[in-house]
Amino acid sequence: MKIIMNNGGIAATNSYLIADEISKQAVLFDAPNDTTGPLLDEAQRQGWDVVGLWLTHGHFDHVADHEVVTGRFPRAKVLIHPDDEIKLQKPKLPFKLPIPVPFLVPPRSADGHVNDGDQLMIGTMAVQVMHTPGHSPGHVAYYLPDQQVLVGGDLIIMQATGRTDFADSSHSDLARSIRRIMQLPGKTKLLPGHGEPSDLDQELQTNPYVQQIMEEH
Repeated sequence: MKIIMNNGGIAATNSYLIADEISKQAVLFDAPNDTTGPLLDEAQRQGWDVVGLWLTHGHFDHVADHEVVTGRFPRAKVLIHPDDEIKLQKPKLPFKLPIPVPFLVPPRSADGHVNDGDQLMIGTMAVQVMHTPGHSPGHVAYYLPDQQVLVGGDLIIMQATGRTDFADSSHSDLARSIRRIMQLPGKTKLLPGHGEPSDLDQELQTNPYVQQIMEEH
């Protein structure tokens, strides 16, 4: 397995390219604006076939480059949870930014949906879908159990947790989702939607927001 990360776009959002070097298949997780190009370049250099763009949720900063991905790799399937597909079909900002957004996110429908408990494959590597609502109703995390890697989106980020002040957010749902995620092995590597990667043990030991949620249960 190879994991390559790039960070960028208007909201400093992470995108991850995860490849199975045996089968030479790869998947891109999330597509921030002006961020996916270097990852796609590397995929082409390595001879990897990018077979999917798997979205953690539909907020604009995670989906903006979807056309860049499918333009370079037309067979890449765009997957999202059904509760967040409306954000992909009708992109809009969930909150006001202090500066105008200098681009438009092209609307599209997903090629398919992911739901809790689905098992996907990147070549020979199994990926489990975990529905983790709270930050967004259709938020999901992607767990690679054999590699102990979790693509966590905006569930736990930057020594904090994802925002829940949007109209369709829910702090109680977020707390339930975090408690569920924290049942995974502590050494699970967390690839967050913003900020630096960590692991679940580190978040439990150092993240005061996660600690509070776990203590409340």
